[in-house]
Amino acid sequence: MHHPLSSLPSALLFALAASAGSAAAATVCNGYSEYCSMLYSNVTVVGAHNSYTSSNTNLAANQDYGVTQQLTDGVRLLQNQVHNQNGVLELCHTSCLLYDGGSLSSYLTKVKAFLDANPNEVVTLLLVNSDDQPASSFASAYQAAGIDTYAWSPTAATVATNAWPTVGSLIDSGKRLVSFMDNSADFTTVPYILDEFSNMWETHYDITDASGFNCTVDRHSGDTTDQMYLINHYLYTQSTLFGGNTPVPNKAALPVTNAVSGVGSLGEEAGTTCLTLHPRAPTFLLVDFYDWGSGSVFQVAASLNGVQYVAKSIAAQNGTDASSSSSGSGSTSTSTKNGADQAVMVGRSLVWTAVVVGACAVFGSFVAI
Repeated sequence: MHHPLSSLPSALLFALAASAGSAAAATVCNGYSEYCSMLYSNVTVVGAHNSYTSSNTNLAANQDYGVTQQLTDGVRLLQNQVHNQNGVLELCHTSCLLYDGGSLSSYLTKVKAFLDANPNEVVTLLLVNSDDQPASSFASAYQAAGIDTYAWSPTAATVATNAWPTVGSLIDSGKRLVSFMDNSADFTTVPYILDEFSNMWETHYDITDASGFNCTVDRHSGDTTDQMYLINHYLYTQSTLFGGNTPVPNKAALPVTNAVSGVGSLGEEAGTTCLTLHPRAPTFLLVDFYDWGSGSVFQVAASLNGVQYVAKSIAAQNGTDASSSSSGSGSTSTSTKNGADQAVMVGRSLVWTAVVVGACAVFGSFVAI
């Protein structure tokens, strides 16, 4: 016998199930009431490139602040490189000798703590499976952190853009963690870790000149017209210290790269170039040092989502989660990076660059970060 609900779209069924099991539907979602009724795929969020690499002196770092502060400030996509280090999934930047950010399970414990304390927030994880480890190994890390209970599982391995649930229904269901992995995802055994490129495409990622921020399709699989997409909006520069030729984050360009408007800005690529080339805005804006610009990256996201940006102090808290790493550490005393602050931060980065690149030259090893 044909059931009258069997023909309903999966997104609608998910919303019905969520509302039936919830005492009250969420009225504020990821900070805005408007997002509650918007599909997950249609809400643009800011992402932290190599989220775990938080330091203002380490050559390999892409962020000033750790994951807890990132989430507090509004970052909702956490991208991380994962390596198999002696049988343990570790967060390492190209090489664990260059930067070891600790175990994946320890990192996930911090993300879970944020989800525990913030019931109206949806967070996305993007895992770069650098050593092609099986999905079951990642599931073990999720379970060890206790975060698997928050993980959302779709009804199929690939979700079309218009088939994603609303942000509000994800919150109402309690399944507020969406996870993607760039390779070796296995929907049969671990349905809550989705294959990245079956569900989204990315722009080019090793850009050294702002002209490369052209929002064209780079890495992908399948029909890109029916997928979400991620723009890699961060700039590299070549370090030639000690005879090396190592790409490092271009901190000097951050005032432009992270800006709301102007040539080479995040606002220009996401709000003008992308919308000219594609029928929808990017879902994910992946950036380095999100705190540079006093909230400018979040302002860009709000504009794309059609909401009024609510300004707040960015990285106002300085604690154990700020600017620390096993390979080099430091801390900042202000919440913004402008003028003299930028000069100091760039100077520190160059000093650390000299040390690390010099060491690499001695041992004959250069790595791209």
